[in-house]
Amino acid sequence: MRTFFMETERLGFSRWTDGDAVLAELLWGDSDVTRLICASGVFTPEEIAARLKLEIENGEKYGVQYWPVFLLASGDLVGCCGLRPRQENSCVFELGVHLRPAYWRQGIGFEAATRAIRCAFDDLGAEALAAGHNPRNEGSRALLLKLGFVRTHDEFYAPTGLMHPTYRLEAKDWRSTNA
Repeated sequence: MRTFFMETERLGFSRWTDGDAVLAELLWGDSDVTRLICASGVFTPEEIAARLKLEIENGEKYGVQYWPVFLLASGDLVGCCGLRPRQENSCVFELGVHLRPAYWRQGIGFEAATRAIRCAFDDLGAEALAAGHNPRNEGSRALLLKLGFVRTHDEFYAPTGLMHPTYRLEAKDWRSTNA
């Protein structure tokens, strides 16, 4: 049974471990999940293993990761959502959400991201959050705007080789609308 350190009404957040290779493959081995987050559109088995290793290392070093997220009712993996350091020794984190296609358009991304944002600002003392998305990903654009992020610039994202719209959410702005 998976343990959760953070929950919402429908979702439980856990932490990636070395024993999660099958779950990592289920998520990042799905080309519908990865088609807009890497240039080839598909993660190789080696890239999936490297991604899992990176998330575990971020958890150990910074206390954050793109945490695996599960449905509380069934225990099914819906995807991952969480934070990563934006810059070394900074109080700004990057927010990310990767959902399995079966869970798209159900409000799960918004629910998970809202909880991760609350964790960043209330528990971790973040000053701001950054986020970006592939320019072809309209769903991510809509999600970030709904969450209150403001587009600031375009930024080169090496894994896709594209300029990605980039957004920022200030803690003070989030608190003023979510008090």
